Amino acid sequence: MTCARTQQQTKPPKRYISHKPSLSSVLRSTKLNSSQSRGSESTEHLKVQTDVQSALQESLDPEMSEPLDNVCVDKEAVDKLTEGFLSHYLPDLQNSKRALQELTQNQLILLDTLDQEVTKFRECNALPDLNSLFTEAKVYHNKLVNIRKEMIVLHDRTTKLKKRALKLQQQKQKEALEKEQQREKELERERQLVAKPAKRT
Repeated sequence: MTCARTQQQTKPPKRYISHKPSLSSVLRSTKLNSSQSRGSESTEHLKVQTDVQSALQESLDPEMSEPLDNVCVDKEAVDKLTEGFLSHYLPDLQNSKRALQELTQNQLILLDTLDQEVTKFRECNALPDLNSLFTEAKVYHNKLVNIRKEMIVLHDRTTKLKKRALKLQQQKQKEALEKEQQREKELERERQLVAKPAKRT
């Protein structure tokens, strides 16, 4: 056990009061806070651990603590106290750390999903108005119907013209055949007239 004694002076020594909490008060407050806020964020637990370590260091630092006549600190006790404190709170801190990591990962996945949905909505807003598209489609449909009607009329006219042309062709062929037959008859008659001898009286 190591003991620190103050030097004897002629005047009574001044007692300095540290503005930071003592080790016992920090331990009491951390125990009470840990029982009330078990399962909170890991930053709170880390803050408690930092306060305890700070208090332990101040208890060993004669400049930051009260300059008492007799200050005895057992290093083995401090080590055991620190080890016990860490063994008591470290599992909860590790569980909180894992929970925070899982929560962070889930938040990243959620943000990615939201980003994809926002992109889809932006693409939908970039498309033209559906009403105008339906109106244009109706106009073009009417135009197609009119074109189809015109094509049907033209087809009927073409069919009639073909029939008329065929009829005219047949009529011309008939007339040509009749003319040829008439010509052959005339030639036959001329041959008969030439072949007959003239009768003598």
